[in-house]
Amino acid sequence: MSQVSQQSILSRASKWFDVRAHTVTMVGFTLNRITALGLTLYLFLHLAVLSQLAEGTGGYDKFIATIHNPVFTFMEVLVVTAGMMHGLNGARIVLNSLGIAVRIQKVLLIVLLSIAVVISLVFAVRMFLV
Repeated sequence: MSQVSQQSILSRASKWFDVRAHTVTMVGFTLNRITALGLTLYLFLHLAVLSQLAEGTGGYDKFIATIHNPVFTFMEVLVVTAGMMHGLNGARIVLNSLGIAVRIQKVLLIVLLSIAVVISLVFAVRMFLV
């Protein structure tokens, strides 16, 4: 691949995540892409951690020690936050694609993401207090 085509691919890829010149709704669409990538990464990490269970009793003890780590709990909060944002924002994108609520999509984005943040905060408080 030539140097020019590599720069062109990188330029287009960087524009995919660049939110500076986009509307609020495009920021929501980009947020949906980023959360999808994060949730996909989490899936692979989740399978790696669960693979410890295949090691028998010692693996189970190592698994329990891993999930009781505060860093792991924080990562669970991030996964729930990403899942809520991705799901609710995805519902907004589907509604807009069907021509429903197009005029209020900015308000809908703010309301749905606010709901996701509130639910995530409630989840975080419960996770760290239990």
